[in-house]
Amino acid sequence: MMKNNYLVIGLMSGSSLDGIDLAAAEFTRDFNSWQYAFKATQFVPYAYEWKNKLREAYHADEATIARIDKDYGVFLGETVSNFIRKHQLKPDFISSHGHTLFHQPEAAFTLQIGHGQILADRCGYMVINDFRSEDVAKGGQGAPLVPIGDQLLFSDYDCCLNIGGIANLSVERKGSRLAYDICIANQALNFIAALDGREIDFDGKMAASGSLITELYDKLEAAAYFKQPAPKSLGREFFESRQLPHLTKQAYQPADLAHTYVQHLVSRISAELKSLQVKTVLLSGGGAFNTYLVNQLRQLSKAEIIVPDRRLVEYKEALVFAFLGVLKIRGEINVLASVTGADSDSSSGKIWYPALGNKIY
Repeated sequence: MMKNNYLVIGLMSGSSLDGIDLAAAEFTRDFNSWQYAFKATQFVPYAYEWKNKLREAYHADEATIARIDKDYGVFLGETVSNFIRKHQLKPDFISSHGHTLFHQPEAAFTLQIGHGQILADRCGYMVINDFRSEDVAKGGQGAPLVPIGDQLLFSDYDCCLNIGGIANLSVERKGSRLAYDICIANQALNFIAALDGREIDFDGKMAASGSLITELYDKLEAAAYFKQPAPKSLGREFFESRQLPHLTKQAYQPADLAHTYVQHLVSRISAELKSLQVKTVLLSGGGAFNTYLVNQLRQLSKAEIIVPDRRLVEYKEALVFAFLGVLKIRGEINVLASVTGADSDSSSGKIWYPALGNKIY
């Protein structure tokens, strides 16, 4: 499918477990550069049933995970079908990140559920998914994957910073892309908000009202991961094993926990921005709406933190995963070894074609 114009729907489910981002975008190649234009976007929040199922699947046995993988494929297929009908779209294909259950690159293992064949059968369009496995098999981290989009779509900025379930960044250095996960972000902040009966800490007001827990802050800052050189990446495993015990060891007040974690988060991010000597930062992800967090980051960092329009903040990752599919279908590099540490670059992703008729699973 080698052409210069593609309409693709990108699907993204992040580790913060809030829901699915859908972005329909048109990508146009003009000489040696790419441009994009959003055509439609939508956020579909997870009902309690799915949020709980995805959270608990981490601890499930293989048979249960296989069943959830298929069920989630059905769910994604129906969700994207509704999106297509609502916005009267005719996409070239669907590009799906899936939902990460396990990410253990040190064990050469990563798993994003959302069965590609079932998704394709349910929506009736070609699907590209599983963008991480090939890189992990080559000895890479399988993450972050967004930097190729940062390089080809957002090169006007020194640094692209995303604060989602995990905070990560990417920069251009000496003719190649450098990118890595900085620290856990909204995974922790949403967990803390739930302790106070909230879905999220809207605008960071709870964090702003709290006080610093010095001993907790020091423990969070002391993690060996922060001293490791890139390439490196994080998953839910780090939060569950390295941070959650500290957050729950004592009966801390949720506001104080939130305040302390925001201070830890901005400390880690600002340290990386300072080390990389960046001047302009494009900020995206749910953390961009946390006013207290962003203000704290601006106070601590000398870099100019630029929050773009709301659509790009919310749907940048879904947009880039749509773009990863474009590069895959063209046989071009979409995963950078300079970012992941793999043996070589990859044109990664698996392609699934729909069977005749929408099967029922």
